[in-house]
Amino acid sequence: FKENRKDDIWLVDFYAPWCGHCKKLEPVWNEVGIEMRNMGSPVKVGKMDATSFSSIASEFGVRGYPTIKLLKGDLAYNYRGPRTKDDIIEFANRVAGPLIRPLPSQHMFEHVRKRHRVLFVYVGGESPLKEKYIEVASELIVYTYFFSASEDVLPEYVTLPELPAVVVFKDGAYFVYDEYEDGDLSSWINRERFQGYLTVDGFTLYELGDTGKLVAIAVIDDKNSSLEHTRLKSIIQEVARDYRDRFHRDFQFGHMDGNDYINSLLMDDLTIPTIVVLNTSNQQYFLPDRHIENTEDMVQFINNILDGTAEAQGGDGVLQRIRRIVYDAKSTVVSVFKSSPLLGCFLFGLPLGVISIMCYGICTADTDGGVDEHEAIKKENSDRELTDDGSEEEQEEEKNGKYTALSDGELKQKDLLEKKKD
Repeated sequence: FKENRKDDIWLVDFYAPWCGHCKKLEPVWNEVGIEMRNMGSPVKVGKMDATSFSSIASEFGVRGYPTIKLLKGDLAYNYRGPRTKDDIIEFANRVAGPLIRPLPSQHMFEHVRKRHRVLFVYVGGESPLKEKYIEVASELIVYTYFFSASEDVLPEYVTLPELPAVVVFKDGAYFVYDEYEDGDLSSWINRERFQGYLTVDGFTLYELGDTGKLVAIAVIDDKNSSLEHTRLKSIIQEVARDYRDRFHRDFQFGHMDGNDYINSLLMDDLTIPTIVVLNTSNQQYFLPDRHIENTEDMVQFINNILDGTAEAQGGDGVLQRIRRIVYDAKSTVVSVFKSSPLLGCFLFGLPLGVISIMCYGICTADTDGGVDEHEAIKKENSDRELTDDGSEEEQEEEKNGKYTALSDGELKQKDLLEKKKD
């Protein structure tokens, strides 16, 4: 594979045998391989055990499992979308094809436009802008398609201030790239590759982090058709549509079904329906300080965020990181016990039991050692006293020796004193 991979285009799943996500992807991956072969795609589909061939996995920058990459010549493109058969196949076909796909006729333009919710088109001949467009396409082809066309291919209602130009068609309208207002072409395309309003999930939110925009989300229950749920969703949609010129450079709008993901992200329990604005670059978030009744309230909330008067919560500071560690650990324990109580008792009870036995053994060993040491010290002191003062017999002999050492005169005087006492 390493020697011959550049001869073909490869779609490779780098996996680990022990990885649960890899096992979940395996049946999907088999379907991808079968369908790509049946449709006659030039892309070869394979998988590699990254733990057995760690040097090759390291060469391609594999840091987690599963990692999906499309290898095309000297380039390796990472897949970061949903792990479904259709999404993976669409990614492979997009990246394996030409960077810039020409649109030779109005019929082809209309056909492509119906298939793509967001459509980037370069209009004009050879120019430095086209070179830049090709460069950006080589970087962002993993996310979206890039097309080129002549001016007469575009619909009649499209008016361009000058040629060459880069145009994006989305949300029922078109927007022309302006270098002075929009800045770098790559940044502009990265910001505009999403519709103005999205159904947001975990994968989409992860990709939105690359745009540098704040994400305003209505967190609702799609199955709940009550007025409050539909009202908040409609408010976000209206702001995205009617205030695009004011907010599209700084905000992305959408709604999320359910609050499970958002609760884990914010480490908080949000009551739905509600509105939250996320800053995915630093993990801060904003909650409205009052009930959002209409579009004007939402616009005011956004303006407060832009001028800095809205209170930011969360973040990526030290305390928040510690809180994240505690929250993740707690969530893991709870999820294990909920899914399998017996497994949870075994996983957490066994280590605690072993630690308890070790602590008991250490404490017991210290107590016995202390008693033995006390007895040894006591015995040592007793021996030292005997050594310094001598035995009782030795002390008596010493006492008698003192009387013997007295002179005869002193003995006589002592006898006279004793007689007087008698």
